[in-house]
Amino acid sequence: MSWLARLKPGASTNTNLLVAALMWSFIGFYLMVRGYLLDQPLPGMLLLLALGLGTMKAFWLIERAARKNIARIVARPDGMCLGGVYSWGMWGMVVCMMVGGRLLRNSAVPPLVVGVIYVAVGWALLLSSRLIWREWNATKSLR
Repeated sequence: MSWLARLKPGASTNTNLLVAALMWSFIGFYLMVRGYLLDQPLPGMLLLLALGLGTMKAFWLIERAARKNIARIVARPDGMCLGGVYSWGMWGMVVCMMVGGRLLRNSAVPPLVVGVIYVAVGWALLLSSRLIWREWNATKSLR
């Protein structure tokens, strides 16, 4: 066994699913809180708008990515690297979203609009994470 293979943080399929679910949930929750409190708390109507947009984004876009991520994790054998919980493309998307969020926050876009976007994206991630949690729970029950 090579020294690199010994350093690899390998984990079971169940652990990879848990890490993916935790990441989606925590990042979603963080974005929601950050967006809600960005400049001032979002007024009720804007919060409802953000949750509605986030729900649509979850059902039309994010859940597809969640299902692909679940299928990818489940198809991999046990002991695979935790960093491989996402594909290279998904990691690239994460970086792009982080950079995009930073640019948006530092742009001339009004803070209330940025807050709505943050809450919508956060809610979409949090809502879609239920699919990964469900698969983790099913996989956990099989052990």
